[in-house]
Amino acid sequence: MATNDKNQGEGNREAARQYNEATRKFVESGKVEEKAREAKEVDATEQAELEKAEEAGKKHAKEEDPEVHRDYTKPDKL
Repeated sequence: MATNDKNQGEGNREAARQYNEATRKFVESGKVEEKAREAKEVDATEQAELEKAEEAGKKHAKEEDPEVHRDYTKPDKL
C-alpha cells in the first residue's frame, strides 16, 4: 500500500481537495444556519471576560484607533 506523502508546501492540492469536499458536505447537511447562530451566541461570563480583556488592552494604547468604531450588531458586507 503505497502512499503519496511528499510535502507539497504551499498550494497543497490534496489538502485543498479534502477541505473543499468537507465544506461541500457541511453545506449540503443543512446545518449552516444552526452553526452560525451557535457561533454568534456568547454567554454573560464570556462577554464579561471579553470586555475586561478589551479594557486591559486599551490601557496600553496611546489613543483609540478610529477604525475600531464599528457597529457589530449589523453583519459585515463581503
